[in-house]
Amino acid sequence: QLQLVESGGGLVQPGGSLRLSCAASRFTLGGYTIGWFRQAPGKEREGLSCINYNGDHTRSGDSVKSRFTISRDSAKNTVYLQMNSLKPEDTAVYYCAARFKLPLCTFSSGAFTTWGQGTQVTVSS
Repeated sequence: QLQLVESGGGLVQPGGSLRLSCAASRFTLGGYTIGWFRQAPGKEREGLSCINYNGDHTRSGDSVKSRFTISRDSAKNTVYLQMNSLKPEDTAVYYCAARFKLPLCTFSSGAFTTWGQGTQVTVSS
């Protein structure tokens, strides 16, 4: 069974950057569409960025489009979320999620079958 592990979260000052990683164990991520989501206390889960299984379709949420970038490193079996110009409102738990051979990206949580445990990102001075 595919398992996802997020890492790279932490405390960062406003305007700073972080790179989150979503790594898989025992299975290659190559056949999976990967989405990044976040959830802040008291708020609904928000879709941030997605890359489909063959890399020819990506999608970014309006609130992060100019600041967050998703990418794959097949050699490391990892998907990254580069986050720049971070704001206090970006504070949340960040999750990656996977769905096998989903052809087009979506921010519908129900479309993803495997989720990581999440990593906390806190943006504060």
